[in-house]
Amino acid sequence: MDEKNVRLCVPSKAEFARTVRMTASALAVCCGMSVEGVEDIRMIAEEGFVYACATEPAEVEVAFALGEGAIAMDFSLGEADPADDSIELVEVLLDAVCDEFFESEDGTTLHLVRRSDGEDGE
Repeated sequence: MDEKNVRLCVPSKAEFARTVRMTASALAVCCGMSVEGVEDIRMIAEEGFVYACATEPAEVEVAFALGEGAIAMDFSLGEADPADDSIELVEVLLDAVCDEFFESEDGTTLHLVRRSDGEDGE
């Protein structure tokens, strides 16, 4: 599969978490991920959205890059530092489930990658 790119832009409001989550899971199916992989992608997308919203942008842009058995998600970030301690739990979850999890050096993007089962590079 050649890399495919999909972009989504939603208001930074909790009621749009489902839109991000469902879009990500549908795209995981397109990448041939297992049921467990789709569930992981769904959780990663929601937690990525929560992380992005905690930085207080007006809207969150999510750029999905689809490859054979892998999805990368880049979430746009606002300028605020998350004040809520619950973001620490989000970071723990993302670190545990993602194959790649980092914030860009300039602080504008959260980058997440999940590969198919058994291809986590470990």
